[in-house]
Amino acid sequence: KERGVMADYNDYLPDVKRYDEAADEAAVKGIVKHLGIALQSKTADSALVSASDKSELDRVRDSWLKKKLARTESDVELDAAVKAVAETMKGDNRKQRVTFYYLLAKNYGVLDSLH
Repeated sequence: KERGVMADYNDYLPDVKRYDEAADEAAVKGIVKHLGIALQSKTADSALVSASDKSELDRVRDSWLKKKLARTESDVELDAAVKAVAETMKGDNRKQRVTFYYLLAKNYGVLDSLH
């Protein structure tokens, strides 16, 4: 693998720390590694979450919460968690995907699973 191709978690840590001063750096690294190439996309949109796009929020629920974090709550409960993070981040016009995913994992108490 070429060095420098992967996103550096240090690029995302300051944004996460805006919401969690004692951010779990290993969890941030794990999220950046999980997202990998999506963060490298030429269209920066893949590095952001559009809270006004229902299909985007469904994708967050299905691929992050259900698949990666193995959450088994109902879609209604998972959607409520996604909406709560969107509300927490409402002041950000550009919601960083790493931060969004971090806050969801923290909400479920599963940051350790991302190390």
